[in-house]
Amino acid sequence: MTKERILLVDDEEDILNLVKYNLERENYKVDAVTTGEEAVRIARENIPDLILLDLMLPGMDGLDVCRILKNDKNVSKTPIVMLTAKGEDSDIVTGLELGADDYITKPFSPRVLIARVKTVLRRDSKTEEGKSPLIKIEDMEIDTVKHRVAIGTEKIDLTATEFEILVYLARRPGWVFTRSQIINAVKGDDYPVTDRSVDVQILNLRKKLGSAGKNIETVRGVGYRFRD
Repeated sequence: MTKERILLVDDEEDILNLVKYNLERENYKVDAVTTGEEAVRIARENIPDLILLDLMLPGMDGLDVCRILKNDKNVSKTPIVMLTAKGEDSDIVTGLELGADDYITKPFSPRVLIARVKTVLRRDSKTEEGKSPLIKIEDMEIDTVKHRVAIGTEKIDLTATEFEILVYLARRPGWVFTRSQIINAVKGDDYPVTDRSVDVQILNLRKKLGSAGKNIETVRGVGYRFRD
Protein backbone atom coordinates (compact mmCIF):
# COMPACT_ATOMS: atom_id res chain seq x y z
CA MET A 1 0.00 0.00 0.00
CA THR A 2 1.33 3.43 -0.93
CA LYS A 3 2.07 5.53 2.11
CA GLU A 4 2.86 9.14 2.79
CA ARG A 5 5.89 11.06 1.52
CA ILE A 6 8.45 12.10 4.14
CA LEU A 7 11.20 14.69 3.74
CA LEU A 8 14.22 13.68 5.84
CA VAL A 9 16.84 16.34 6.59
CA ASP A 10 20.09 15.42 8.34
CA ASP A 11 23.72 16.18 7.54
CA GLU A 12 25.03 12.99 9.18
CA GLU A 13 25.15 10.38 6.41
CA ASP A 14 24.99 7.40 8.78
CA ILE A 15 21.84 8.66 10.47
CA LEU A 16 20.34 9.76 7.15
CA ASN A 17 20.82 6.31 5.62
CA LEU A 18 19.62 4.45 8.72
CA VAL A 19 16.44 6.49 9.07
CA LYS A 20 15.75 6.38 5.32
CA TYR A 21 16.12 2.60 5.32
CA ASN A 22 13.71 2.13 8.23
CA LEU A 23 11.13 4.52 6.79
CA GLU A 24 11.23 2.80 3.41
CA ARG A 25 10.77 -0.56 5.11
CA GLU A 26 7.43 0.85 6.31
CA ASN A 27 6.61 1.75 2.69
CA TYR A 28 6.99 5.50 3.13
CA LYS A 29 8.30 7.50 0.20
CA VAL A 30 11.43 9.30 1.40
CA ASP A 31 13.25 12.35 0.05
CA ALA A 32 16.56 12.59 1.92
CA VAL A 33 18.68 15.77 1.90
CA THR A 34 21.63 17.04 3.92
CA THR A 35 21.21 20.84 3.96
CA GLY A 36 18.57 23.35 4.98
CA GLU A 37 18.65 24.99 1.58
CA GLU A 38 17.85 21.68 -0.12
CA ALA A 39 15.09 21.02 2.40
CA VAL A 40 13.33 24.29 1.62
CA ARG A 41 13.61 23.72 -2.13
CA ILE A 42 12.37 20.11 -2.05
CA ALA A 43 9.55 20.91 0.37
CA ARG A 44 8.27 23.63 -1.95
CA GLU A 45 8.65 21.56 -5.13
CA ASN A 46 7.05 18.38 -3.81
CA ILE A 47 5.10 19.10 -0.62
CA PRO A 48 5.67 16.22 1.83
CA ASP A 49 3.22 14.76 4.33
CA LEU A 50 5.82 15.02 7.11
CA ILE A 51 9.25 16.59 7.60
CA LEU A 52 11.91 15.05 9.86
CA LEU A 53 14.27 17.95 10.45
CA ASP A 54 17.64 17.92 12.17
CA LEU A 55 18.29 21.19 14.01
CA MET A 56 22.07 21.23 13.66
CA LEU A 57 22.67 21.72 9.94
CA PRO A 58 25.51 23.51 8.13
CA GLY A 59 24.57 26.92 6.72
CA MET A 60 20.81 27.30 7.16
CA ASP A 61 20.03 25.50 10.42
CA GLY A 62 16.89 23.57 11.27
CA LEU A 63 15.22 26.43 13.12
CA ASP A 64 15.61 28.67 10.06
CA VAL A 65 14.14 25.93 7.86
CA CYS A 66 11.21 25.55 10.24
CA ARG A 67 10.62 29.30 10.31
CA ILE A 68 10.69 29.60 6.50
CA LEU A 69 8.39 26.64 5.83
CA LYS A 70 5.88 27.54 8.51
CA ASN A 71 5.57 30.97 6.89
CA ASP A 72 5.04 29.47 3.44
CA LYS A 73 1.29 29.13 2.86
CA ASN A 74 1.79 26.08 0.64
CA VAL A 75 3.88 24.12 3.14
CA SER A 76 2.77 25.54 6.49
CA LYS A 77 0.31 22.74 7.22
CA THR A 78 2.95 20.03 6.85
CA PRO A 79 3.88 18.64 10.29
CA ILE A 80 7.53 18.98 11.31
CA VAL A 81 9.28 16.69 13.78
CA MET A 82 12.60 18.07 14.98
CA LEU A 83 15.61 15.81 15.45
CA THR A 84 18.07 17.18 17.97
CA ALA A 85 21.28 15.80 19.42
CA LYS A 86 21.71 18.72 21.78
CA GLY A 87 18.41 18.30 23.56
CA GLU A 88 18.73 21.90 24.73
CA ASP A 89 15.51 23.23 26.18
CA SER A 90 15.86 26.58 24.42
CA ASP A 91 16.12 24.97 20.97
CA ILE A 92 13.15 22.69 21.59
CA VAL A 93 11.02 25.55 22.90
CA THR A 94 11.98 27.78 19.97
CA GLY A 95 11.18 25.04 17.47
CA LEU A 96 7.79 24.32 18.98
CA GLU A 97 6.90 27.98 19.08
CA LEU A 98 7.90 28.32 15.42
CA GLY A 99 5.29 25.67 14.64
CA ALA A 100 7.09 22.32 14.87
CA ASP A 101 4.77 19.53 15.97
CA ASP A 102 7.09 17.30 17.97
CA TYR A 103 10.73 16.53 18.67
CA ILE A 104 12.93 13.47 19.07
CA THR A 105 16.24 13.62 20.93
CA LYS A 106 19.22 11.73 19.53
CA PRO A 107 20.20 8.98 19.97
CA PHE A 108 16.89 7.27 19.25
CA SER A 109 15.91 3.75 18.26
CA PRO A 110 14.41 3.20 14.79
CA ARG A 111 11.33 1.60 16.40
CA VAL A 112 10.69 4.68 18.52
CA LEU A 113 11.18 6.95 15.50
CA ILE A 114 8.72 4.97 13.37
CA ALA A 115 6.17 4.96 16.18
CA ARG A 116 6.42 8.74 16.54
CA VAL A 117 6.15 9.24 12.78
CA LYS A 118 2.99 7.15 12.68
CA THR A 119 1.55 9.07 15.62
CA VAL A 120 2.16 12.49 14.06
CA LEU A 121 0.77 11.42 10.69
CA ARG A 122 -2.28 9.97 12.42
CA ARG A 123 -2.82 13.22 14.31
CA ASP A 124 -2.46 15.25 11.15
CA SER A 125 -5.09 13.20 9.35
CA LYS A 126 -7.67 14.28 11.91
CA THR A 127 -9.13 17.76 11.88
CA GLU A 128 -10.84 19.63 14.66
CA GLU A 129 -14.00 19.74 12.57
CA GLY A 130 -16.27 16.75 13.00
CA LYS A 131 -14.80 15.80 16.34
CA SER A 132 -17.22 14.73 19.01
CA PRO A 133 -18.04 17.43 21.58
CA LEU A 134 -17.32 14.76 24.18
CA ILE A 135 -13.77 13.81 25.13
CA LYS A 136 -13.53 10.56 27.10
CA ILE A 137 -10.33 9.45 28.78
CA GLU A 138 -10.65 6.46 31.10
CA ASP A 139 -13.44 7.48 33.51
CA MET A 140 -13.13 11.21 32.78
CA GLU A 141 -15.61 12.86 30.43
CA ILE A 142 -15.22 16.40 29.08
CA ASP A 143 -18.27 18.01 27.48
CA THR A 144 -16.94 20.85 25.34
CA VAL A 145 -20.41 22.18 24.56
CA LYS A 146 -21.79 22.32 28.10
CA HIS A 147 -18.37 23.12 29.60
CA ARG A 148 -18.63 20.27 32.07
CA VAL A 149 -16.06 17.82 33.39
CA ALA A 150 -16.94 14.66 35.28
CA ILE A 151 -14.88 11.80 36.66
CA GLY A 152 -17.23 8.89 37.07
CA THR A 153 -20.30 10.36 38.73
CA GLU A 154 -18.39 13.26 40.31
CA LYS A 155 -18.67 16.66 38.67
CA ILE A 156 -15.42 18.65 38.68
CA ASP A 157 -15.72 22.42 39.05
CA LEU A 158 -13.14 24.21 36.93
CA THR A 159 -12.58 27.84 36.13
CA ALA A 160 -13.03 28.88 32.50
CA THR A 161 -9.26 29.04 31.99
CA GLU A 162 -8.65 25.66 33.62
CA PHE A 163 -11.33 24.14 31.42
CA GLU A 164 -9.85 25.61 28.23
CA ILE A 165 -6.37 24.38 29.12
CA LEU A 166 -7.70 20.88 29.83
CA VAL A 167 -9.57 20.73 26.52
CA TYR A 168 -6.59 22.07 24.60
CA LEU A 169 -4.26 19.40 26.01
CA ALA A 170 -6.76 16.52 26.02
CA ARG A 171 -7.66 17.09 22.36
CA ARG A 172 -4.01 16.48 21.45
CA PRO A 173 -2.65 13.63 23.57
CA GLY A 174 1.10 13.21 23.28
CA TRP A 175 1.70 16.69 21.84
CA VAL A 176 4.15 18.84 23.78
CA PHE A 177 3.15 22.48 24.21
CA THR A 178 5.22 25.35 25.57
CA ARG A 179 3.67 27.70 28.10
CA SER A 180 3.37 30.50 25.56
CA GLN A 181 1.61 28.16 23.12
CA ILE A 182 -0.92 27.32 25.84
CA ILE A 183 -1.42 31.01 26.64
CA ASN A 184 -1.94 31.91 22.99
CA ALA A 185 -4.33 29.05 22.35
CA VAL A 186 -6.45 29.68 25.41
CA LYS A 187 -6.39 33.46 25.76
CA GLY A 188 -5.00 34.87 22.53
CA ASP A 189 -1.67 36.45 21.68
CA ASP A 190 -2.26 39.67 23.62
CA TYR A 191 -3.47 38.20 26.91
CA PRO A 192 -1.22 39.51 29.73
CA VAL A 193 -0.31 36.17 31.32
CA THR A 194 3.09 34.98 32.48
CA ASP A 195 4.63 31.52 32.21
CA ARG A 196 4.35 31.26 35.97
CA SER A 197 0.58 31.74 35.85
CA VAL A 198 0.30 28.79 33.46
CA ASP A 199 2.17 26.65 35.99
CA VAL A 200 -0.29 27.71 38.69
CA GLN A 201 -3.27 26.88 36.45
CA ILE A 202 -1.82 23.43 35.72
CA LEU A 203 -1.13 22.83 39.42
CA ASN A 204 -4.72 23.71 40.35
CA LEU A 205 -6.08 21.64 37.49
CA ARG A 206 -4.16 18.56 38.61
CA LYS A 207 -5.41 18.95 42.17
CA LYS A 208 -9.04 19.23 41.08
CA LEU A 209 -8.77 16.21 38.80
CA GLY A 210 -7.35 14.04 41.58
CA SER A 211 -5.86 10.79 40.30
CA ALA A 212 -6.75 11.79 36.72
CA GLY A 213 -4.39 14.74 37.09
CA LYS A 214 -1.49 12.39 36.38
CA ASN A 215 -2.49 12.51 32.72
CA ILE A 216 -1.13 16.07 32.51
CA GLU A 217 2.61 15.58 32.29
CA THR A 218 5.39 18.13 32.73
CA VAL A 219 8.07 18.08 30.05
CA ARG A 220 10.97 19.60 31.91
CA GLY A 221 12.22 22.86 30.49
CA VAL A 222 9.68 22.79 27.67
CA GLY A 223 6.07 22.75 28.84
CA TYR A 224 3.22 20.28 29.20
CA ARG A 225 1.44 17.46 27.40
CA PHE A 226 -1.53 15.20 27.97
CA ARG A 227 -0.47 11.57 28.31
CA ASP A 228 -0.84 9.69 25.03
